[in-house]
Amino acid sequence: MEKVKVYFELCHPQAQIPRYAHPGDAGMDVFAVEDVQIAPGETVIVRTGWKVAIPEGYELQIRPRSGLSWKTLLRIANSPGTIDAGYREEVGIILHNLSLEKEYRIKQGERIAQLVLQALPQVECLQVADVGEIGSDRGGGFGSTGD
Repeated sequence: MEKVKVYFELCHPQAQIPRYAHPGDAGMDVFAVEDVQIAPGETVIVRTGWKVAIPEGYELQIRPRSGLSWKTLLRIANSPGTIDAGYREEVGIILHNLSLEKEYRIKQGERIAQLVLQALPQVECLQVADVGEIGSDRGGGFGSTGD
């Protein structure tokens, strides 16, 4: 399997470079660099403590961790988030507390998200008079293929 080089600069002494938990995993775990309290209904940016350099033609997607979503009402607000190849600032994870009653505490070193590297073919947008002439058996969408 081809490995793509992605470079991380640690900008906080407690920062951890994202890593795969198991061989063959699609996503790398992302860790909180500091403790954060998230009040009911609040949206916060949880710091990672690192900057990243991604090769041109790729993005890093920030995706939720199933365990965090299952065990709490915390959600990644812009899921999936995108880190573009040209972005060079510290990466933060936008977490929203859906609970109207419970406050959540993220602890330093806790896994808060996962990163997936994705190749990005460039799209050539072409205008046509009728996309139906391009050819597809696909129907109406929004549940049109059945229950």
